[in-house]
This record gives sequence, structure tokens and C-alpha cells, in this order.
Amino acid sequence: MFSKLKKTKFPPDNKPILIWDGECDFCAFWVTHWKKKTGSAIDYNKYQQIASHFSDIPLKEFKKASRLITTDGSIYSGPDSAYKALAYSKKPILKWHKLYNNNSWFRQLSDYSYNFIAKNRPTMFKLTKFFFGNNPNHLKPYWLIYLISIILLCIVIL
Repeated sequence: MFSKLKKTKFPPDNKPILIWDGECDFCAFWVTHWKKKTGSAIDYNKYQQIASHFSDIPLKEFKKASRLITTDGSIYSGPDSAYKALAYSKKPILKWHKLYNNNSWFRQLSDYSYNFIAKNRPTMFKLTKFFFGNNPNHLKPYWLIYLISIILLCIVIL
């Protein structure tokens, strides 16, 4: 399980930074998608390249979860790093971050799901491409086609 760190003594100067595992294809896919949504509002860096700038955060914590660090030094970890990053998008999406912070069941579900995905990254990357396509800049709703096909198949069989 990843630790939820609160603050760093070494906040970024100009804008928030999302720090992620540069060796993870699943992570790279979604970071590419978020970059499209947030534009230049957030810097994105691999922990392998920037962890040393945050000497008060143990390296093992960067290995466990993505971290969004804001200019005031606040740290958002794991699923909340993604939810908070969406608040910086061109069309800000605040509901997921608020839900994560205000509902314990959603927070627990998000944390559990995040840990499950983190432990099964290669499989989750394959499923991501299966459900959303190969291009993170242009997601395809294949999951919807699959769902409709299953429903239609069930209707035909019954």
C-alpha cells in the first residue's frame, strides 16, 4: 500500500508536477492522456529523473504511487494524484477529487483499485488498450461496444 504524504519542503516553483513511474507502460499511457487534458498547467516527470529534487520523500514512495505536488508543497498520492490533476484540465473536473476526500467508501475503493492496478500493470495495460484503443490522445469507447454486444447476445439467447 502506498503512503499518503501531506507536504514536501521542496515544492515546485511555477506549477504543479505529477511524478510517475517512467518504466510503466500503463502509467505512460494515462500520463499522455492527462497531458492532453491539462496542457501546460502541470509538469509531468518520471520519478527516475526527479525524485532527488524531493529529498524529504523516500524513493520507495515514488516507486509505490504517482504523486502530484503543488506549488504550496501539498502532495496528492495514488488515485488522488490523478483526480487532482483533472482539476487542472482545460475543462476542470473537480468531482473525483472531492468525492475521494469526502467519501470514505470511494476513497477505499479507489485506493484498493489503484493498488490492484499497480501490482498488475502489464495486464492492466493490455486491458486499457483493449477497452480504449492504442492511442491515449484519442480514446475509443470499445468497452461500450463490448457491453452492448454482450447485452444483445443475452437478449438473443434468452
